[in-house]
Amino acid sequence: MDSDERVLVPVGPDAERWRTFGGERTLVVAARTVTSLVRVLDVVPEIVHDDARVTVVFAYDPTSAFNNGVLDLLRASGCRTLPWSQLSEISPDLLVSASENISVPVGDYPVLVLPHGVGFHKLVPDSSGAGTRLSGLVPQDLLTARRAWLAVSHPDQAAQLSAAHPDTVGRTVLVGDPCFDRLRASARWRERYRSALGLLPGQRLVLVSSTWGGESLIGTRPGLPAELLAQLPTDEFRVALVLHPNVWSAHGSWQVGVMQQSALESGLIVIDPTDGWQQALVASDVVIGDHGSVTLYGAAVDRPVLLAAFGSEAVPGTAGYALRSAAQWVVSGQALREQLEEALSRHHSDRFADVTARAFAEPDAALSLLRDLVYDLIGLPAQKHLPPRSPRAFPLPPPAVTRVRSLIVHTEVERDATGDVHVRVRRFPAALAEEPAEGESSFWHLACDIDEPDTRLTDSASVICAIAGLVASEAAAESVARLLSDFPGARIVALSQENGCLVGLRDGRTVRVTTPNGAFTSPGTAAAAVYACLRGGLPLHDTMLYLWHGPRRQRLMLQGPHSSGDQPAVSRARTAAARGLPPSS
Repeated sequence: MDSDERVLVPVGPDAERWRTFGGERTLVVAARTVTSLVRVLDVVPEIVHDDARVTVVFAYDPTSAFNNGVLDLLRASGCRTLPWSQLSEISPDLLVSASENISVPVGDYPVLVLPHGVGFHKLVPDSSGAGTRLSGLVPQDLLTARRAWLAVSHPDQAAQLSAAHPDTVGRTVLVGDPCFDRLRASARWRERYRSALGLLPGQRLVLVSSTWGGESLIGTRPGLPAELLAQLPTDEFRVALVLHPNVWSAHGSWQVGVMQQSALESGLIVIDPTDGWQQALVASDVVIGDHGSVTLYGAAVDRPVLLAAFGSEAVPGTAGYALRSAAQWVVSGQALREQLEEALSRHHSDRFADVTARAFAEPDAALSLLRDLVYDLIGLPAQKHLPPRSPRAFPLPPPAVTRVRSLIVHTEVERDATGDVHVRVRRFPAALAEEPAEGESSFWHLACDIDEPDTRLTDSASVICAIAGLVASEAAAESVARLLSDFPGARIVALSQENGCLVGLRDGRTVRVTTPNGAFTSPGTAAAAVYACLRGGLPLHDTMLYLWHGPRRQRLMLQGPHSSGDQPAVSRARTAAARGLPPSS
């Protein structure tokens, strides 16, 4: 936005000539950072909904080090925006901001400051000097002029502010926390969020949450998402990453993507900084975080919490600081899965009850209290025919489009007391995982999808999977031959058919893998079953087995052998020996 852009509609000296809605009061929203703008966009519509008497405009303040992305969000949201420099040319009735570090023009209209996190638990760099300041505390001039009102979510925060700055006495208002209220209201949508994020039944979601700054989780352990993905079986766990919007604003999405490239290729779900962390938090099973607000929200909605960092900028005596001793810590050098399992098994519903009680008061009442406060400040009676809005569940997040194209597949074959064959499969992203050790009845192989772009992986893969669509039966033999020709290092190819999967071996044998109920079987699953039978010395025809992906069990039938036609006699002895496949028969 150009600094000299003139805005006439819907406010300004000549606005009445051009606008459609008259409006009796003008509410200006400060748009300074993505973090603060997201919070007010969440709250303001719920306060002044259906009220044509209130005109809302957004004033863009470009002075923050984290202003990147603010204009994009304003445009995407359809907000009418004026430059901050023109704020002095209009006479609003109220300015609402979730960023306290604003320079408000001289005037007599009040300024309502909403927290953009939980309370006042962090020291941040002071943009006006070399020191730090308490995040959430407004500039002195607004306190001296008695224009500022500071919304707090708990009475302890008012006491904290008065001790830190006596001029805040009488200028705080207890309103609760509208975000916490919405998280509580969203609990019943948990399974819907999990489905939207691509989780399968039985999978557990590990949410990695980081605030910004050098002492944050992502600042001190940027490789933690990749470590988790390397150690956690993909069929049993998913990993999501929530970064503070300031990380994105300061470094850009390109830089974040490059730093997490292997993790992204290995299935990491990266949450949009403007929308989706709340749904991911509700969907999660366990949170790994730091001293940021999302970690505290995680504790408040009763998730097991592990801390991987906790910065010195955290303020002692606050609810956020109390989490430092209440939560379990990630121990470097110990297996991450063991630590997650321990946190899940030891968690109980009141573990963080004291921390939550110190952070949040007036549950489920924030919107009603804020509505009363805003209408009181602008000097209008609230519309009596419209009751206050209750907390609303967050909408479904955009579908998470993540797919791991190459996997290290570990299979273990066993028979139960009745003689039934069970194949237990654990899969890890090939971009990160190490090759596991083999045993007498446990084996591993590398499986790649045909669209894997990394030729290093596809050239050394034992199994190639075709999942791009269903293949008609009459074309299956030709497809097997073509895939074996295209990938000469592969010993097995698996492709979808109309009713099951066809698995072809380089020696000419084919196996059809189906389920008794006709349920879909992925090529990777079918290939794992055939590979395990080959390595375990089990027949490839008229064999029934149970294949386990973590807690999920699937009954499979292997039928064959069927000739796939004249297969190309391409073989790599070294590759076959490395994979331990039996010789062709």
